[in-house]
Amino acid sequence: MNDEVFKANSERVGHDGVSRRVFLRATLAGGASLLAGRAATLFAAASASDDSSFSIGEDLPVNRLGFGAMRLTGDGIWGWPPDRENARKVLQRAVELGANLIDTADAYGPETDELLIAEALYPYPKGLVIATKGGNTRPGPNQWVPDGRPEYLKQCVDNSLKRLKLERIDLYQLHRVDPKVPMENSLAALKEAQSAGKIRHIGLSEVSPEQVQRARKIVPIVTVQNRYNITDRKWDNTLAYCEKEQIGFMPWAPVGGTKGMSSAALEKIAKDHGISIYQLGLAWLLHRSPVMLPIPGTSSLAHLEENMAARKIQLTAEEWKTIDAVASQT
Repeated sequence: MNDEVFKANSERVGHDGVSRRVFLRATLAGGASLLAGRAATLFAAASASDDSSFSIGEDLPVNRLGFGAMRLTGDGIWGWPPDRENARKVLQRAVELGANLIDTADAYGPETDELLIAEALYPYPKGLVIATKGGNTRPGPNQWVPDGRPEYLKQCVDNSLKRLKLERIDLYQLHRVDPKVPMENSLAALKEAQSAGKIRHIGLSEVSPEQVQRARKIVPIVTVQNRYNITDRKWDNTLAYCEKEQIGFMPWAPVGGTKGMSSAALEKIAKDHGISIYQLGLAWLLHRSPVMLPIPGTSSLAHLEENMAARKIQLTAEEWKTIDAVASQT
């Protein structure tokens, strides 16, 4: 979300009667034990059988609005952030606000994102699920080159375990299907790591329903992470497949990424309800499907507060119907 949009909404009072400025006066957790204590209470909702939670692989309950950590790196998703302490505070605050699904990848930084997560959150609160990815290399800023070679992926898993200070990664995702390597070979390496107890569950990213079906012949697939938001619904068919098979769908760029979101009709609807289009977009994703697990990312504490407040947006069935109709035309 851009700073101009946030500034315009900074004094807005949310549905709980608390203004954004009051939110920002909240004190961040002062240590791992305090963070863990608060998280235990906030994460309790994830065990409930309601639409605010989803069970990944049927044994990892998470609150459906998580946090994507990619934006906590430097420009071009490269190197350390300019304010490392702020990055740690954002991660801690995300957990305090109930995000118990943190998404990252070894390619973010590369490596620095996973290191930041360990710096900020280790020892991890009970119930926190850290999802990471491997299979994308980084020649330089804003450059991404898939590498699905089995030997490379095995190395990726081992290195992520070390950086994250984990004995087992709860959710490990194949960051991209490498067109030069048969998917079966890449997944066989992850299956081997799973059998060795290094990873618990396996997911995919940027895949079609046919690719998910093909992958499931090799190993169980519990999540799919594709680009998807209210104005970019290219992967509706993959979402439909995931919903049918009860596979978690983690939309990346849930509020448009660097391109943002643009729709005069949706802007008007958001304005009528006293919210931003970004909040509307997140609320719509949660409304769109019970398997949807949005992971909005930001390096700003203020924007984090606003994103997480989207969980509280309540609209009537008729209002959602109108928004669905507008979204389908964008």
